[in-house]
Amino acid sequence: MCTLEKTGNIFYLTLTGDDEHRLNPTLIATLRSTLAQVKSQSVKGSVLITKADGRFFSNGFDLKYAQAGGSEKAAVDRLTNMVADFMSLPIPTIAAVTGHAAAAGLLLALSHDYKTMRSDKGVLYMSELDIGMTLPDYFMAMIRSKIGSAGAQRDLVLKTAKIRGEEAVRLGMVDSAHGTAEETVDAAVRLAEELGKKRWDGKVYAEMRKSLFPELCGLLGLKDVAVLPSHL
Repeated sequence: MCTLEKTGNIFYLTLTGDDEHRLNPTLIATLRSTLAQVKSQSVKGSVLITKADGRFFSNGFDLKYAQAGGSEKAAVDRLTNMVADFMSLPIPTIAAVTGHAAAAGLLLALSHDYKTMRSDKGVLYMSELDIGMTLPDYFMAMIRSKIGSAGAQRDLVLKTAKIRGEEAVRLGMVDSAHGTAEETVDAAVRLAEELGKKRWDGKVYAEMRKSLFPELCGLLGLKDVAVLPSHL
């Protein structure tokens, strides 16, 4: 499912195994529990890196599980809560996208503040139009919030383009592209070390993130809370 390790002030959340890391209720619950652990253990200077084993970062919802077990809406609701956890986490977050990130798996990547991506393998892909499924409102808000180019938004949603690393950088979907999975994670670590030196107040960081994406955070049910310095 996933593991959590900590080296210095960097937390490493790894989706483990060689499967597609599809987001079923068990994995979502495990991720939420892990994020709660990160939140409780974080200090000034902490940073989270999310990465994955195998060919996939995540291939989205486990639709077979949702259809067989009853409710696709329930699966969407569970994912909403997980995305809210990422968007309210009081430390910087980085996704090291070392494999394919599709549909809800792409949403998982976009839920992070920064993204590094492998350029030799792996694509970003919003597959819903291809499979005949509309996108939840917060999916669309995430795309509008995190992808600045209207053309890139259109190609991702209405053209179901499969976007590789270098193009993703050009379109502003990820921050950097790298030749291998190892280089992608190494770049994330370098960025985490740089961000960790800032030693920002976690509560302030989380509130600033929420205020940066008001439409998305409103749909996620996250409310702004003012934080004032104890000493001026």
